[in-house]
Amino acid sequence: MEKDEPTRLVSTNWLAKHSQDPDLRILDASWYLPGENRNPLEEYSRSHIPGARFFDIDEIADKDTHLPHMVPSQELFAIRVRKMGIDNGHQIVVYDTAGIFSSPRVWWLFKLMGHKDIAVLDGGFPKWLEEGREVEDVPPQVNERHYYSRKQAQLVKSRAEVQKASSEGSSQILDARPKTRFMGLLPEPRPGLRSGNIPSSINLPYTNLLNENGTMKEKQDLLEEFKSSGLDLDKPVITSCGSGITASILFLALDMIGHRNISLYDGSWVEWGST
Repeated sequence: MEKDEPTRLVSTNWLAKHSQDPDLRILDASWYLPGENRNPLEEYSRSHIPGARFFDIDEIADKDTHLPHMVPSQELFAIRVRKMGIDNGHQIVVYDTAGIFSSPRVWWLFKLMGHKDIAVLDGGFPKWLEEGREVEDVPPQVNERHYYSRKQAQLVKSRAEVQKASSEGSSQILDARPKTRFMGLLPEPRPGLRSGNIPSSINLPYTNLLNENGTMKEKQDLLEEFKSSGLDLDKPVITSCGSGITASILFLALDMIGHRNISLYDGSWVEWGST
């Protein structure tokens, strides 16, 4: 997909062209599943897109819960973003080392906090490297900026709200996990977490929305994937997954095809499956 939308998805060509724009900020939002034994910050320190700051999904999060990387308070988010040299007027591009995996989570988080001008890098760091583009191993010089957040509370759902949607059918619940995990045929990657799915939820593995090279499918193909899953695009959708990461890919794709009544279950299965 090469049609660039600076509020949703941009190509590596777009980023290369705009990389020196003074109002552009680039974020590496790489994150890995438990058990992968990879450290995204260490990998960032060895190689990243020039000018990129590292956005720590697990650190910029609510610390008053045992659940992983839950949405932080507006105050904590603003403090951390200021320290990255970002203000409300900046265009942000966020990427990860998998192609499109964890970067949409940070895209969604900024949207939740009221930031409009943010896009995911289509194909992420793998595509950037494949094209032989420049990388660096030193972080940029950063000057703290002013940032304030305006939370768009309608974009996130609690367990109680998902429970209501599940029992009443007021919203559709769309689960991004692989079918084997959704069906309870494989254990969850987090020890002690039971397998299964939220009653009445629909399964659409996030990988169905991506091309083999890790880029997002064309809008018409996305539309067909959603329809094939059994989703009614005229009704509200709550996206879910294991812990709120790949649910953001579903959210991004739904936003790209023009769906305007989307929210994300922040606790996702790690919360639902432990209660």
